Amino acid sequence: MTTYPYTIENGHGERLTFLGVTRTPQGDRAEAEAFAQPGAGPPMHVHYLQEEAARVVAGRMGYQLLGREPQFAEPGELVVWPAGTAHKWWNAGETELHMTGWCAPPDNVEFFLGSIFASMKANGASRPGLFDAAFLMTRYRSEFALLEIPAFVRRTILQILAAIGRALGKYDKYRDAPEPMTAERRAADAPRLTPVS
Repeated sequence: MTTYPYTIENGHGERLTFLGVTRTPQGDRAEAEAFAQPGAGPPMHVHYLQEEAARVVAGRMGYQLLGREPQFAEPGELVVWPAGTAHKWWNAGETELHMTGWCAPPDNVEFFLGSIFASMKANGASRPGLFDAAFLMTRYRSEFALLEIPAFVRRTILQILAAIGRALGKYDKYRDAPEPMTAERRAADAPRLTPVS
């Protein structure tokens, strides 16, 4: 059982505190608070099965949809990226960016981001370690994609690296990794409603 709140850092200007899972009429969502130093933020990515939202508390957030011009959000503004929308965000100001937000439904976002952040911090780089990225991007490809990695590399090279990583025993730390979520699995797990006659 996860104890909230808890904080993860990537060692490169991003800090994320998971506050808990909130039940809403639309379903569960993972609530979080994020802080980013000037220029920091994730690369172009997509949550295939989750809506992501960010409300600026302090600072200035830049954000961009794939193929579109950058936009900016100021304190009090809410930006929502529907499931399947490729996007990135960054601190576009000169002071720390503070946001609150959510991912709905939570699925594996906490595990995925926690693992990416831990790998970045351990690797001492602005990207996760190669074998960690291969494992996470192949196992959770139904949920997430880092779109700055070319599609050919995601579909073939990362698969090969993940197989090499398994052969070398690099994934013992992921022994308890949750099963990936798929649209089919989510539909199967959804509560069945019986019509009242």
